[in-house]
Amino acid sequence: MPSPPPSVSARLLSVLEAFSPGGTRLTLSEIARRTGLPLTTAHRLVGELTAWGGLERDGAGRYQIGLRLWEIGALAPRGLGLRETAMPFLEDLYEATHQNVQLAVLDGHDAVFLERLSGREAVHVFTRVGGRLPAHATGVGLVLLAHAPHETQEAVLSLPLKRFTNRTIPSGAELRRALAEVRRQGFAISDGQIELIAVSVAAPVHDHDDAVVAAISVVVPSENGDAYALLPAVRAAARGISRALGSPSARRLPGPVHRETFSAPG
Repeated sequence: MPSPPPSVSARLLSVLEAFSPGGTRLTLSEIARRTGLPLTTAHRLVGELTAWGGLERDGAGRYQIGLRLWEIGALAPRGLGLRETAMPFLEDLYEATHQNVQLAVLDGHDAVFLERLSGREAVHVFTRVGGRLPAHATGVGLVLLAHAPHETQEAVLSLPLKRFTNRTIPSGAELRRALAEVRRQGFAISDGQIELIAVSVAAPVHDHDDAVVAAISVVVPSENGDAYALLPAVRAAARGISRALGSPSARRLPGPVHRETFSAPG
């Protein structure tokens, strides 16, 4: 029995999903090709989205995401309120390090970045606001995954893990050990997993129920050496955000840092 054709809403969403960091401005033909829609259907849907404000047309006739979508996206409570609460602490952490300071949440198997502050001399990173990376390969992702529901963890552990460098966690068995250590210690150090030149130091953010709802990190050049020296500042910022969110545990002082602590390979 043939599968039913995609609904109108599914086709509209496919038009929006055609846009990507490497394709922020697309012609109508490019949209049709990326979505697999007939050109006439793509033309009609793009016209409707443009009239509504979800897409905009530039002077060259190409389409881009419109401000109407940004306005709606800014209303997402998991992003807006959390980012606003976190910003003063992220700014303080940036002033202390002048490196990449990031705030992320877990979405499916990925870490999604709600904010990134970066200095001119900061080490290169692939992250961007609104972007995502596999949770197993990032410091914030390891923190978030370590505190995710059991079924989410098991789903990730059962999948082939994408490798970015020779230091990316390569297997579910190693990832399981890494997550256990993150839960035990309360932070993650991810060294060279996305790029060999960078190391990430991450800590969890708790809400009023003490559930981990986000993670923050500082990403610095791996050649700087002592990632543990950044831990007090990162943990203090995470604890400050958690306190602002009403976390009971954030009112307690953190435990000591042990230098023999496991740090995620790569």
